[in-house]
Amino acid sequence: MLPPVLALLALALAHTASVALVVAAAAGGVLLSTIAMRRLARRTSRHLERLNAIADALGRASSPPHLRPTGGGSLDLVEQRLTLAADAVIKQSRSLAEQSAEFEAILRNMSEAVVLTGARREVILLNRAAHEMFGLPPAADYRGRDLVELCRDPALQNFVRRADADPVSGEVAMQLPSPRALEVSAAPLRHTSMPGARVFVFRDISRLKSYETMREDFIANLTHELRTPLTALYGYAETLQKGVEDPATAQRFLGIIERQSRRLARLLDDLVSLSDLERGLTPLKLEPLDAARVLAEAAELMVGEAHRRGISLEVHGPPDHLALLGDRDRLHQVLVNLLDNALKFTPRGGNVVLAASPRPDDRLGAGVELVVADTGDGIPASHIPRLTERFYRVDRARSRELGGTGLGLAIVKHIVQLHSGLLKIESQVRVGTTVRVWLPQPPAAGS
Repeated sequence: MLPPVLALLALALAHTASVALVVAAAAGGVLLSTIAMRRLARRTSRHLERLNAIADALGRASSPPHLRPTGGGSLDLVEQRLTLAADAVIKQSRSLAEQSAEFEAILRNMSEAVVLTGARREVILLNRAAHEMFGLPPAADYRGRDLVELCRDPALQNFVRRADADPVSGEVAMQLPSPRALEVSAAPLRHTSMPGARVFVFRDISRLKSYETMREDFIANLTHELRTPLTALYGYAETLQKGVEDPATAQRFLGIIERQSRRLARLLDDLVSLSDLERGLTPLKLEPLDAARVLAEAAELMVGEAHRRGISLEVHGPPDHLALLGDRDRLHQVLVNLLDNALKFTPRGGNVVLAASPRPDDRLGAGVELVVADTGDGIPASHIPRLTERFYRVDRARSRELGGTGLGLAIVKHIVQLHSGLLKIESQVRVGTTVRVWLPQPPAAGS
């Protein structure tokens, strides 16, 4: 047996070793825990960074490649699902943005005025055409204001009030801010987040209405113009067929038939000529022409008529050679029609002047101005804008008495337009009328 002292020493050493083992084990556990916690912290930090990147991508509507995780842990699966959801949201957001841009582009470029209103008729949006139609400042913001504030026209406001209940459409003759005819429709927007919202579409049909009026006037005027000579031909031919004993009376009737036949032939010729011009079936033979010669040839055709009517016809040609670009036959037709009108409406003893001079245009460049001026009765200012309409006459009875077809100035207008020229009519009552035709000059040689 060991002595007591040695036994105590052995027991102390054993206890110390046990404590050391415990301390070592505890230290190892702390170290492992620390390492594990650091790894967990790093993984958590990486996940948080990636989740933060997902949130940033959603904010920027972008999906960079680094947002796609590859791990298999629970957080990795959550991150992956969030990434896929973010991609779907981003794609949908981009699609909605593209659709919104397309819608705005369509709305902005529509010729029709479009106004979207809420349940209380407050304006939610309106396009550029609406600003123009109602005379609104382009930069003004009318959102939130009542629709009737856009236009104070009573007819339009009545239509807006009628559109409160059901879809409605119709035509409105608007006077403010300017007279025009509108085709208007209003309909509620279904299945939207804005209950009571309505869309109004305003289409300007003023030009269409004008064309319809012109077509109706043309048909009515043409019918009347054809009926007048045909009635005369029928009546006098029937009378001669029954027998007229007086030779002088028979000759007078035959003279009337001849004049009406010629008038009908002129009318048909003018109609065919005007139709060909309007449809572009009259090709021009453009060539450099001497303005003085063009004037002289046209005056030569009309000098006999001027002498018969007792009217002085003067030709004021340019002092030097002046070239213009045109079709000789068509320009003769223009000048003869203008001279014929001037002679018809100038009283005996009056004066008609035919002139030409160089006259550059600020927009179109060098050109020649042909002028036909008379000392006739003149034309009231209110009639001048309509003089080139087919069959339009200031004094219908006198025009028919003088043998006009009412198509001369319409033909002149189309021939001038085909020459890329300009037509201007100036007149003063009891003073006279001046018609100016501007035509381009041919380019200089070598240019």
